[in-house]
Amino acid sequence: MLIGFSVGNYKSFKETVTLSMVASSITEEDKELDENNVFPINDKLSLLKSAAIYGANASGKSNIVAAINFMKWFVLNSSKETQVSDAIDIEAFRLSTETEKEPSFFEIVFLLEDKTFRYGFEVNAREVVSEWLFQSDDSEEKMLFERDFDNYILDDFPEGQGIIDKTRSNALFLSVVAQFNGKISGKILRWFSKTLQLISGLQDRQYRKETLESFENAGHRHDIIEFIKKLDLGILDIERVNTPVFSISDNTAKYGGSYSSLYPNSETQTTVQTSHPKYDANGKQTAIELFDIEKHESEGTNKLFALAGILLDSLRTGKILLIDELDARLHPLITRELICLFNSNETNPHNAQLIFTTHDTNLLSSKTFRKDQIWFTEKDNKGATDLYSLVEYKVGKDASFERDYIIGKYGAIPFIGNFKELIGELHE
Repeated sequence: MLIGFSVGNYKSFKETVTLSMVASSITEEDKELDENNVFPINDKLSLLKSAAIYGANASGKSNIVAAINFMKWFVLNSSKETQVSDAIDIEAFRLSTETEKEPSFFEIVFLLEDKTFRYGFEVNAREVVSEWLFQSDDSEEKMLFERDFDNYILDDFPEGQGIIDKTRSNALFLSVVAQFNGKISGKILRWFSKTLQLISGLQDRQYRKETLESFENAGHRHDIIEFIKKLDLGILDIERVNTPVFSISDNTAKYGGSYSSLYPNSETQTTVQTSHPKYDANGKQTAIELFDIEKHESEGTNKLFALAGILLDSLRTGKILLIDELDARLHPLITRELICLFNSNETNPHNAQLIFTTHDTNLLSSKTFRKDQIWFTEKDNKGATDLYSLVEYKVGKDASFERDYIIGKYGAIPFIGNFKELIGELHE
């Protein structure tokens, strides 16, 4: 489970900001909303099942997802896919002389096997400047290790003994220890790899593979089809069809000359067919019509099919899913339904978490979200992004989140110039 993520001096973030999934002590929220959208960890801690991030274009929403994505990639790959002379692909905040030579900051707090871990690092294009790992359960937080450049303190991290000399300056110590079969470090890397999932709502076709792989399991296939059918897309059934790929060969004719022929090779091409009812003039169903999903279905339908495998797997196994531009090419009611799958004890019994960026103001409702589930990004007059939650505002019980957001009460909206003046200048 994700408790929180912090980033600083990265892309549009100058100062360190924190996205928290810790439920606030809000007394005026709807009781049913609280029971479904929040799950308790212990007497002191409850976490949110979802969080929505709003903001104007170019305000930094996507950079939150990009920051977590970079942290995940660096944790999983810094020890094995880079050489000692390789630069680290990091982008510090570029609009200030104060930060251009400073390291970028990343820290994540999460639950793993009933223990809370706080792991982070600072990094620039040349090297890892610092790195740390802390652990806590019911007792106080204890340090497992700390690193300052090439200086290490291993208080309670025996699996790291003897690994220091094997850690390059541009690699993470945690990642190297995991390569040497460290027990704790290995579990943390598996958490990053298997539990923390990041996807793009704009480039969704690349996730179709996960949905097709789920079709190999009869139960998962049934769930995907039912998921698509319940979204009122006019689809009765879905089939995965494997067809042979044909190659062209030149053959010599009996009396000289050549001609081309087609022959199947060992490869197959996977297509997806959807079934639709076909009706006569009296409205009676007479047949089933098969559609090629990519050729004949809408972009929205293709997106829902591509994401179905990941969405349902996250709910099935309790993963953390981050989606940039969740609402792109989707009807607002469908987007709301996807969110409700996570904000429900019935459909999300394993407490999967959904974090997404969006422009869909239809979702800004006290019937869908608690105030602490709504986040905003806004740039200041020096180009730096701030991240803050609606819970920081005093909001009336009957207030319309959507209306107040659109009129600018919470900030995080674009301030658009006078286009009439522009049109006038164009005609001069």
